[in-house]
Amino acid sequence: MARSKKQPADASFILYDVFYQDGARTSNRKVPTAEIDSFDNEASVRAFIEAQDRKIAEMSGNPRGPIKSITRSDA
Repeated sequence: MARSKKQPADASFILYDVFYQDGARTSNRKVPTAEIDSFDNEASVRAFIEAQDRKIAEMSGNPRGPIKSITRSDA
């Protein structure tokens, strides 16, 4: 019996550095290109990273502060 080949998933992503209002920084945060809105990419990237932060805070019990700025990483 022949195996069917799996379709490759879109694994492309863009890396971002996130600066928080308390002075903390996280580097190379992965955001899938499928999640980025071509018309308002900053807002869609911020929404995706904030959702990640909420999930991490929920699991760890240590909430993150508000995001000050987001810049694309030099990768």
